[in-house]
Amino acid sequence: MDKHIAENLERACRSILVNTRNELYLKMRFLDVALSSFIYIMDWDIYRMGTDGIQMQYHPKDLGGLYREDRVMVNRLYLHTVLHCIFRHLIRRNGREKELWDLSCNIAVESVVDSMNHRAVRKAKSWTRQDIYRKLEERMQVLTAEKIYAALIRMELPRRKLLQLMEEFNIDDHGLWPDEDDQDKKQEIENRWNRQAEQMETDMETFSKESVPDSGSLLKQVRVENKERYDYRQFLRKFSALREELHVDEDSFDYGFYSYGLRFYGNMPLIEPQEWKEERKIEEFVIVIDTSMSCSGELVKRFLEETYSALSENNSFFRKVNIHILQCDEQVKEDRKITCGEELKRYMEELTLKGGGGTDFRPAFSYVEDLLKRGELSGLKGLIYFTDGRGIYPAKKPPYQTAFAFVREDYEDVDVPAWAIKLILGEEDLEPYVSDHK
Repeated sequence: MDKHIAENLERACRSILVNTRNELYLKMRFLDVALSSFIYIMDWDIYRMGTDGIQMQYHPKDLGGLYREDRVMVNRLYLHTVLHCIFRHLIRRNGREKELWDLSCNIAVESVVDSMNHRAVRKAKSWTRQDIYRKLEERMQVLTAEKIYAALIRMELPRRKLLQLMEEFNIDDHGLWPDEDDQDKKQEIENRWNRQAEQMETDMETFSKESVPDSGSLLKQVRVENKERYDYRQFLRKFSALREELHVDEDSFDYGFYSYGLRFYGNMPLIEPQEWKEERKIEEFVIVIDTSMSCSGELVKRFLEETYSALSENNSFFRKVNIHILQCDEQVKEDRKITCGEELKRYMEELTLKGGGGTDFRPAFSYVEDLLKRGELSGLKGLIYFTDGRGIYPAKKPPYQTAFAFVREDYEDVDVPAWAIKLILGEEDLEPYVSDHK
Protein backbone atom coordinates (compact mmCIF):
# COMPACT_ATOMS: atom_id res chain seq x y z
CA MET A 1 0.00 0.00 0.00
CA ASP A 2 1.18 3.52 -0.80
CA LYS A 3 2.72 5.18 2.26
CA HIS A 4 0.61 8.33 1.85
CA ILE A 5 -2.61 6.29 1.65
CA ALA A 6 -1.61 4.27 4.73
CA GLU A 7 -0.92 7.46 6.70
CA ASN A 8 -4.29 8.95 5.75
CA LEU A 9 -6.03 5.71 6.66
CA GLU A 10 -4.28 5.57 10.02
CA ARG A 11 -5.16 9.20 10.69
CA ALA A 12 -8.84 8.59 9.88
CA CYS A 13 -9.01 5.50 12.13
CA ARG A 14 -7.29 7.33 14.96
CA SER A 15 -9.89 10.08 14.65
CA ILE A 16 -12.67 7.47 14.87
CA LEU A 17 -11.14 5.96 18.02
CA VAL A 18 -10.60 9.36 19.69
CA ASN A 19 -14.20 10.41 18.94
CA THR A 20 -15.45 7.08 20.26
CA ARG A 21 -13.38 7.43 23.43
CA ASN A 22 -14.69 10.96 24.00
CA GLU A 23 -18.31 9.97 23.48
CA LEU A 24 -17.97 7.15 26.01
CA TYR A 25 -16.22 9.47 28.46
CA LEU A 26 -19.05 12.02 28.35
CA LYS A 27 -21.50 9.31 29.48
CA MET A 28 -19.18 7.37 31.81
CA ARG A 29 -16.69 9.75 33.43
CA PHE A 30 -15.59 7.05 35.90
CA LEU A 31 -13.94 5.34 32.90
CA ASP A 32 -11.76 8.33 32.01
CA VAL A 33 -8.35 6.78 32.77
CA ALA A 34 -9.28 3.33 31.41
CA LEU A 35 -10.56 4.72 28.12
CA SER A 36 -7.34 6.64 27.55
CA SER A 37 -4.89 3.90 28.56
CA PHE A 38 -4.06 2.56 25.11
CA ILE A 39 -1.63 3.16 22.29
CA TYR A 40 -3.52 2.82 18.97
CA ILE A 41 -1.85 0.52 16.44
CA MET A 42 -3.13 -0.33 12.93
CA ASP A 43 -3.03 -4.07 12.22
CA TRP A 44 -4.27 -5.66 8.98
CA ASP A 45 -4.18 -9.18 10.48
CA ILE A 46 -6.53 -8.62 13.40
CA TYR A 47 -10.30 -9.17 13.55
CA ARG A 48 -11.89 -5.78 14.19
CA MET A 49 -10.03 -4.81 17.36
CA GLY A 50 -8.01 -6.38 20.17
CA THR A 51 -5.68 -5.50 23.01
CA ASP A 52 -2.75 -6.87 24.96
CA GLY A 53 -3.60 -4.60 27.88
CA ILE A 54 -1.34 -1.81 26.63
CA GLN A 55 -1.93 -1.44 22.90
CA MET A 56 -5.33 -1.29 21.22
CA GLN A 57 -4.85 -2.75 17.74
CA TYR A 58 -7.49 -2.33 15.06
CA HIS A 59 -8.17 -3.48 11.52
CA PRO A 60 -8.72 -0.26 9.50
CA LYS A 61 -11.20 -1.77 7.04
CA ASP A 62 -13.26 -3.47 9.79
CA LEU A 63 -13.21 -0.34 11.96
CA GLY A 64 -14.05 2.07 9.15
CA GLY A 65 -16.83 -0.13 7.77
CA LEU A 66 -18.38 -0.61 11.21
CA TYR A 67 -18.23 3.14 11.86
CA ARG A 68 -20.06 3.92 8.62
CA GLU A 69 -22.65 1.23 9.32
CA ASP A 70 -23.36 1.90 13.00
CA ARG A 71 -21.42 4.24 15.31
CA VAL A 72 -23.04 2.67 18.35
CA MET A 73 -21.41 -0.66 17.47
CA VAL A 74 -17.99 1.03 17.42
CA ASN A 75 -18.72 2.48 20.87
CA ARG A 76 -19.67 -0.98 22.10
CA LEU A 77 -16.58 -2.55 20.55
CA TYR A 78 -14.29 -0.01 22.24
CA LEU A 79 -16.03 -0.43 25.61
CA HIS A 80 -16.04 -4.22 25.24
CA THR A 81 -12.25 -4.23 24.79
CA VAL A 82 -11.72 -1.90 27.77
CA LEU A 83 -13.92 -4.01 30.05
CA HIS A 84 -11.87 -7.13 29.28
CA CYS A 85 -8.92 -5.26 30.78
CA ILE A 86 -10.83 -3.91 33.78
CA PHE A 87 -12.04 -7.43 34.59
CA ARG A 88 -8.51 -8.80 33.89
CA HIS A 89 -9.87 -11.47 31.56
CA LEU A 90 -6.57 -11.43 29.67
CA ILE A 91 -4.69 -13.07 32.56
CA ARG A 92 -7.27 -15.16 34.42
CA ARG A 93 -7.73 -18.19 32.20
CA ASN A 94 -5.55 -20.30 34.55
CA GLY A 95 -5.66 -23.53 32.58
CA ARG A 96 -9.27 -23.27 31.42
CA GLU A 97 -10.04 -24.41 27.88
CA LYS A 98 -9.36 -21.36 25.71
CA GLU A 99 -12.32 -21.45 23.32
CA LEU A 100 -14.84 -21.75 26.13
CA TRP A 101 -12.97 -19.17 28.24
CA ASP A 102 -13.07 -16.66 25.36
CA LEU A 103 -16.82 -17.18 25.04
CA SER A 104 -17.34 -16.80 28.80
CA CYS A 105 -15.37 -13.54 28.85
CA ASN A 106 -17.37 -12.17 25.92
CA ILE A 107 -20.70 -13.06 27.54
CA ALA A 108 -19.61 -11.47 30.83
CA VAL A 109 -18.61 -8.21 29.12
CA GLU A 110 -21.60 -8.03 26.78
CA SER A 111 -24.01 -8.70 29.66
CA VAL A 112 -22.67 -5.53 31.31
CA VAL A 113 -22.86 -3.46 28.12
CA ASP A 114 -26.39 -4.76 27.42
CA SER A 115 -27.48 -3.76 30.93
CA MET A 116 -26.45 -0.12 30.39
CA ASN A 117 -28.97 2.60 29.66
CA HIS A 118 -26.50 4.97 27.97
CA ARG A 119 -27.61 6.01 24.50
CA ALA A 120 -24.01 5.73 23.28
CA VAL A 121 -24.07 1.92 23.66
CA ARG A 122 -27.76 0.99 23.86
CA LYS A 123 -28.94 -1.70 21.43
CA ALA A 124 -31.87 -4.12 21.41
CA LYS A 125 -30.92 -7.58 22.74
CA SER A 126 -31.37 -10.55 20.44
CA TRP A 127 -33.39 -13.56 21.58
CA THR A 128 -30.16 -15.58 21.83
CA ARG A 129 -28.76 -13.07 24.30
CA GLN A 130 -31.92 -12.81 26.34
CA ASP A 131 -32.12 -16.60 26.59
CA ILE A 132 -28.55 -17.20 27.76
CA TYR A 133 -28.65 -14.27 30.20
CA ARG A 134 -31.84 -15.65 31.75
CA LYS A 135 -30.38 -19.13 32.14
CA LEU A 136 -27.16 -17.81 33.66
CA GLU A 137 -28.92 -15.41 36.03
CA GLU A 138 -30.90 -18.35 37.41
CA ARG A 139 -27.55 -19.84 38.50
CA MET A 140 -25.62 -16.77 39.74
CA GLN A 141 -26.08 -13.24 41.00
CA VAL A 142 -23.19 -11.68 39.08
CA LEU A 143 -22.18 -12.90 35.62
CA THR A 144 -18.41 -13.19 35.97
CA ALA A 145 -16.38 -15.05 33.35
CA GLU A 146 -15.34 -17.75 35.86
CA LYS A 147 -18.93 -18.43 36.90
CA ILE A 148 -20.17 -18.41 33.31
CA TYR A 149 -17.43 -20.89 32.32
CA ALA A 150 -18.43 -23.27 35.12
CA ALA A 151 -22.13 -22.90 34.25
CA LEU A 152 -21.58 -23.62 30.55
CA ILE A 153 -19.78 -26.84 31.46
CA ARG A 154 -22.62 -27.90 33.75
CA MET A 155 -25.23 -27.05 31.11
CA GLU A 156 -23.60 -29.54 28.69
CA LEU A 157 -24.77 -27.53 25.68
CA PRO A 158 -24.45 -29.24 22.28
CA ARG A 159 -21.65 -28.05 20.03
CA ARG A 160 -24.18 -26.46 17.68
CA LYS A 161 -25.51 -24.25 20.48
CA LEU A 162 -22.00 -23.27 21.60
CA LEU A 163 -21.11 -22.26 18.05
CA GLN A 164 -24.27 -20.15 17.91
CA LEU A 165 -23.24 -18.39 21.14
CA MET A 166 -19.69 -17.86 19.87
CA GLU A 167 -21.00 -16.25 16.70
CA GLU A 168 -23.38 -14.04 18.69
CA PHE A 169 -20.75 -12.84 21.17
CA ASN A 170 -17.66 -12.79 18.92
CA ILE A 171 -17.04 -9.06 19.22
CA ASP A 172 -13.27 -8.60 19.33
CA ASP A 173 -9.97 -10.44 18.80
CA HIS A 174 -8.35 -12.19 21.79
CA GLY A 175 -5.21 -13.18 19.89
CA LEU A 176 -3.11 -10.55 21.68
CA TRP A 177 -3.88 -11.87 25.14
CA PRO A 178 -0.68 -13.16 26.81
CA ASP A 179 0.25 -16.83 26.82
CA GLU A 180 -0.45 -18.77 30.01
CA ASP A 181 3.25 -19.13 30.80
CA ASP A 182 4.19 -15.48 30.09
CA GLN A 183 4.35 -14.52 33.76
CA ASP A 184 6.16 -11.21 33.23
CA LYS A 185 3.52 -9.95 30.81
CA LYS A 186 0.69 -11.17 33.02
CA GLN A 187 2.16 -9.42 36.05
CA GLU A 188 2.51 -6.19 34.07
CA ILE A 189 -1.15 -6.34 33.08
CA GLU A 190 -2.18 -7.22 36.64
CA ASN A 191 -0.34 -4.22 38.10
CA ARG A 192 -1.56 -1.83 35.43
CA TRP A 193 -5.26 -2.73 35.53
CA ASN A 194 -5.66 -3.55 39.23
CA ARG A 195 -5.00 0.08 40.09
CA GLN A 196 -7.37 1.35 37.44
CA ALA A 197 -10.17 -1.03 38.43
CA GLU A 198 -9.86 -0.10 42.09
CA GLN A 199 -9.90 3.61 41.27
CA MET A 200 -12.89 3.10 39.01
CA GLU A 201 -14.81 1.33 41.78
CA THR A 202 -14.09 4.21 44.15
CA ASP A 203 -15.18 6.78 41.59
CA MET A 204 -18.43 4.96 40.86
CA GLU A 205 -19.23 4.76 44.58
CA THR A 206 -18.44 8.42 45.27
CA PHE A 207 -17.84 11.06 42.60
CA SER A 208 -19.84 9.60 39.72
CA LYS A 209 -23.01 8.47 41.44
CA GLU A 210 -25.16 10.39 39.00
CA SER A 211 -24.14 8.09 36.13
CA VAL A 212 -24.12 4.79 38.01
CA PRO A 213 -27.87 4.03 37.63
CA ASP A 214 -27.47 4.04 33.84
CA SER A 215 -24.39 1.79 34.04
CA GLY A 216 -26.36 -1.38 34.73
CA SER A 217 -24.47 -4.20 36.40
CA LEU A 218 -21.01 -2.66 35.92
CA LEU A 219 -20.46 -1.62 39.54
CA LYS A 220 -21.47 -5.05 40.87
CA GLN A 221 -19.16 -6.70 38.35
CA VAL A 222 -16.23 -4.45 39.25
CA ARG A 223 -16.73 -5.09 42.97
CA VAL A 224 -16.55 -8.83 42.39
CA GLU A 225 -13.52 -8.62 40.10
CA ASN A 226 -11.68 -6.39 42.58
CA LYS A 227 -12.07 -8.89 45.42
CA GLU A 228 -8.79 -10.53 46.29
CA ARG A 229 -8.30 -13.72 44.29
CA TYR A 230 -6.93 -16.84 45.90
CA ASP A 231 -4.97 -19.69 44.42
CA TYR A 232 -6.06 -22.55 46.67
CA ARG A 233 -3.17 -24.74 45.53
CA GLN A 234 -0.68 -22.05 46.45
CA PHE A 235 -2.51 -21.57 49.72
CA LEU A 236 -1.93 -25.20 50.71
CA ARG A 237 1.81 -24.55 50.81
CA LYS A 238 1.25 -22.60 54.02
CA PHE A 239 0.73 -25.98 55.67
CA SER A 240 3.87 -27.65 54.37
CA ALA A 241 6.76 -28.78 56.55
CA LEU A 242 10.52 -28.86 55.90
CA ARG A 243 11.96 -32.33 56.32
CA GLU A 244 14.67 -34.56 54.85
CA GLU A 245 13.81 -37.32 52.41
CA LEU A 246 16.08 -40.05 51.09
CA HIS A 247 17.05 -39.30 47.48
CA VAL A 248 19.89 -37.65 45.59
CA ASP A 249 20.14 -33.89 45.99
CA GLU A 250 21.16 -32.91 42.46
CA ASP A 251 21.77 -29.28 43.46
CA SER A 252 24.23 -30.00 46.26
CA PHE A 253 27.38 -30.66 44.22
CA ASP A 254 29.17 -29.82 40.98
CA TYR A 255 28.83 -32.55 38.34
CA GLY A 256 31.98 -31.27 36.61
CA PHE A 257 34.23 -32.28 39.50
CA TYR A 258 32.27 -35.52 39.96
CA SER A 259 32.83 -36.51 36.30
CA TYR A 260 36.48 -35.40 36.43
CA GLY A 261 37.21 -37.85 39.26
CA LEU A 262 35.54 -40.75 37.45
CA ARG A 263 37.44 -39.97 34.24
CA PHE A 264 40.94 -39.71 35.74
CA TYR A 265 40.75 -41.93 38.84
CA GLY A 266 38.49 -44.75 37.71
CA ASN A 267 35.66 -45.36 40.13
CA MET A 268 36.68 -42.53 42.46
CA PRO A 269 34.33 -39.55 42.17
CA LEU A 270 35.78 -36.42 43.76
CA ILE A 271 32.44 -35.51 45.33
CA GLU A 272 29.75 -37.89 46.44
CA PRO A 273 26.15 -36.73 45.98
CA GLN A 274 24.19 -36.19 49.16
CA GLU A 275 21.54 -38.86 49.60
CA TRP A 276 19.34 -36.60 51.74
CA LYS A 277 17.55 -33.56 50.50
CA GLU A 278 15.36 -31.13 52.38
CA GLU A 279 11.97 -30.60 50.77
CA ARG A 280 8.87 -28.68 51.75
CA LYS A 281 5.87 -30.99 51.65
CA ILE A 282 2.63 -31.73 53.47
CA GLU A 283 3.32 -33.86 56.54
CA GLU A 284 0.68 -33.23 59.18
CA PHE A 285 -2.44 -31.10 59.22
CA VAL A 286 -6.18 -31.20 59.92
CA ILE A 287 -9.11 -30.66 57.56
CA VAL A 288 -12.46 -29.93 59.20
CA ILE A 289 -15.59 -30.24 57.07
CA ASP A 290 -18.67 -28.30 58.10
CA THR A 291 -21.53 -30.81 57.84
CA SER A 292 -24.26 -28.44 59.01
CA MET A 293 -27.45 -28.14 56.99
CA SER A 294 -26.04 -25.18 55.03
CA CYS A 295 -23.10 -27.09 53.52
CA SER A 296 -23.65 -29.07 50.34
CA GLY A 297 -22.17 -32.53 49.94
CA GLU A 298 -21.24 -31.80 46.33
CA LEU A 299 -19.22 -28.74 47.38
CA VAL A 300 -17.43 -30.78 50.06
CA LYS A 301 -16.54 -33.44 47.53
CA ARG A 302 -15.16 -30.85 45.09
CA PHE A 303 -13.16 -29.24 47.90
CA LEU A 304 -11.53 -32.57 48.77
CA GLU A 305 -10.92 -33.36 45.11
CA GLU A 306 -9.19 -30.00 44.64
CA THR A 307 -7.10 -30.65 47.76
CA TYR A 308 -6.08 -34.11 46.55
CA SER A 309 -5.36 -32.84 43.03
CA ALA A 310 -3.18 -30.01 44.33
CA LEU A 311 -1.17 -32.29 46.59
CA SER A 312 -0.78 -34.99 43.95
CA GLU A 313 0.27 -32.69 41.09
CA ASN A 314 2.94 -30.98 43.17
CA ASN A 315 4.22 -34.25 44.67
CA SER A 316 3.40 -32.63 48.00
CA PHE A 317 2.93 -35.76 50.09
CA PHE A 318 5.71 -37.25 52.14
CA ARG A 319 5.76 -41.05 51.96
CA LYS A 320 3.88 -41.07 55.26
CA VAL A 321 1.56 -38.29 56.38
CA ASN A 322 -0.70 -37.75 59.34
CA ILE A 323 -3.82 -35.95 58.14
CA HIS A 324 -7.03 -35.97 60.16
CA ILE A 325 -10.31 -35.20 58.37
CA LEU A 326 -13.02 -34.23 60.85
CA GLN A 327 -16.72 -33.93 60.08
CA CYS A 328 -18.39 -31.47 62.43
CA ASP A 329 -21.62 -29.52 62.76
CA GLU A 330 -22.39 -28.70 66.42
CA GLN A 331 -20.13 -31.56 67.46
CA VAL A 332 -17.46 -33.76 65.92
CA LYS A 333 -19.19 -36.58 64.05
CA GLU A 334 -16.19 -38.39 62.55
CA ASP A 335 -12.40 -38.40 62.56
CA ARG A 336 -10.74 -40.17 59.61
CA LYS A 337 -6.95 -40.51 59.76
CA ILE A 338 -5.14 -40.36 56.40
CA THR A 339 -1.56 -41.65 56.10
CA CYS A 340 -0.99 -41.50 52.32
CA GLY A 341 -2.40 -40.09 49.09
CA GLU A 342 -4.22 -43.32 48.21
CA GLU A 343 -6.16 -43.24 51.49
CA LEU A 344 -7.29 -39.68 50.78
CA LYS A 345 -8.44 -40.71 47.31
CA ARG A 346 -10.35 -43.67 48.73
CA TYR A 347 -11.94 -41.45 51.40
CA MET A 348 -13.27 -39.09 48.70
CA GLU A 349 -14.76 -41.95 46.71
CA GLU A 350 -16.57 -43.32 49.76
CA LEU A 351 -17.50 -39.95 51.29
CA THR A 352 -20.69 -39.86 53.34
CA LEU A 353 -21.47 -36.70 55.29
CA LYS A 354 -22.53 -37.08 58.91
CA GLY A 355 -24.31 -34.20 60.56
CA GLY A 356 -27.01 -31.74 59.57
CA GLY A 357 -27.24 -29.56 62.67
CA GLY A 358 -26.11 -25.99 63.25
CA THR A 359 -22.63 -24.53 62.77
CA ASP A 360 -20.29 -24.31 65.76
CA PHE A 361 -16.56 -24.17 65.10
CA ARG A 362 -15.47 -24.70 68.72
CA PRO A 363 -15.95 -28.50 69.09
CA ALA A 364 -13.45 -29.24 66.31
CA PHE A 365 -10.76 -27.12 67.98
CA SER A 366 -11.40 -28.81 71.34
CA TYR A 367 -11.08 -32.19 69.66
CA VAL A 368 -7.78 -31.25 68.01
CA GLU A 369 -6.51 -30.02 71.38
CA ASP A 370 -7.20 -33.48 72.80
CA LEU A 371 -5.33 -35.09 69.86
CA LEU A 372 -2.32 -32.91 70.65
CA LYS A 373 -2.43 -33.82 74.34
CA ARG A 374 -2.60 -37.54 73.53
CA GLY A 375 0.36 -37.23 71.15
CA GLU A 376 -1.63 -38.29 68.07
CA LEU A 377 -0.59 -34.99 66.50
CA SER A 378 2.95 -33.86 67.20
CA GLY A 379 4.08 -31.60 64.34
CA LEU A 380 0.75 -30.00 63.45
CA LYS A 381 1.38 -27.24 60.91
CA GLY A 382 -2.16 -26.03 60.48
CA LEU A 383 -5.91 -26.59 60.26
CA ILE A 384 -8.24 -25.79 57.35
CA TYR A 385 -11.94 -25.42 58.21
CA PHE A 386 -14.12 -25.76 55.11
CA THR A 387 -17.52 -24.10 55.51
CA ASP A 388 -20.08 -22.03 53.62
CA GLY A 389 -21.74 -20.43 56.65
CA ARG A 390 -21.19 -18.48 59.86
CA GLY A 391 -20.48 -20.13 63.19
CA ILE A 392 -19.18 -19.62 66.72
CA TYR A 393 -15.40 -19.20 66.90
CA PRO A 394 -13.05 -20.31 69.69
CA ALA A 395 -12.27 -17.58 72.23
CA LYS A 396 -8.48 -18.02 72.08
CA LYS A 397 -5.89 -18.54 69.37
CA PRO A 398 -4.82 -22.20 68.87
CA PRO A 399 -1.08 -23.06 68.79
CA TYR A 400 -1.07 -23.68 65.00
CA GLN A 401 -2.04 -21.84 61.82
CA THR A 402 -5.78 -21.83 61.16
CA ALA A 403 -7.61 -21.04 57.95
CA PHE A 404 -11.34 -20.82 57.30
CA ALA A 405 -12.22 -21.57 53.67
CA PHE A 406 -15.61 -20.05 52.90
CA VAL A 407 -17.47 -20.88 49.70
CA ARG A 408 -19.76 -17.96 48.91
CA GLU A 409 -21.54 -17.32 45.62
CA ASP A 410 -21.77 -13.55 46.17
CA TYR A 411 -18.22 -12.96 47.47
CA GLU A 412 -19.69 -11.37 50.59
CA ASP A 413 -17.02 -10.66 53.17
CA VAL A 414 -16.93 -12.71 56.37
CA ASP A 415 -15.50 -11.69 59.74
CA VAL A 416 -13.06 -14.13 61.32
CA PRO A 417 -10.85 -13.75 64.43
CA ALA A 418 -7.62 -11.80 63.95
CA TRP A 419 -5.56 -14.97 64.41
CA ALA A 420 -7.27 -16.85 61.56
CA ILE A 421 -6.56 -16.81 57.83
CA LYS A 422 -9.64 -16.07 55.73
CA LEU A 423 -9.99 -17.74 52.33
CA ILE A 424 -13.11 -16.83 50.34
CA LEU A 425 -13.72 -19.06 47.33
CA GLY A 426 -16.45 -18.94 44.73
CA GLU A 427 -18.01 -22.19 43.60
CA GLU A 428 -16.20 -21.74 40.28
CA ASP A 429 -12.86 -22.04 42.11
CA LEU A 430 -13.75 -25.67 42.84
CA GLU A 431 -15.09 -26.41 39.36
CA PRO A 432 -13.36 -28.56 36.73
CA TYR A 433 -11.59 -26.35 34.17
CA VAL A 434 -11.81 -28.52 31.08
CA SER A 435 -14.90 -29.07 28.98
CA ASP A 436 -15.46 -31.91 26.53
CA HIS A 437 -17.68 -29.82 24.24
CA LYS A 438 -15.45 -30.26 21.22
